Amino acid sequence: MKPRPALHDPARQPLADTEATALAAQLQKGLDAADADAYDSWFATDIMWGAHHGATLVGYDDLNAIHHQLMAAAVAPASDFEVVAAQSPAPNIVIAHIRRRAHAPGGFSEMAMYVLVETDGEWWLAAAQNTPITE
Repeated sequence: MKPRPALHDPARQPLADTEATALAAQLQKGLDAADADAYDSWFATDIMWGAHHGATLVGYDDLNAIHHQLMAAAVAPASDFEVVAAQSPAPNIVIAHIRRRAHAPGGFSEMAMYVLVETDGEWWLAAAQNTPITE
């Protein structure tokens, strides 16, 4: 039986932290401004998005349209994004857990796993999975 590998390279930790923090800041900027285009600015054309209610959506255009509707309806409460953990299991890949914590006690908060991929010097969100945080 092969030994179980450790995939994260500690030498890439600063990169993982930097890119995860930059993504969280961009998501915060988009949420604070209720600007779906700013919120989705890192999303790749073929992004795969898993919603907290179990749906999976593939593709920027449909996801961006949904985010426009949600922002216009002010569905997401005032919240803070914070990086919980970030790793780089391979060059040009960062996986991050980022929490969105509602300001109001008991408000809708969620944890998301984001997969970032660097191509041609830019980082893009390839996939995300959102999970509500419940007591």
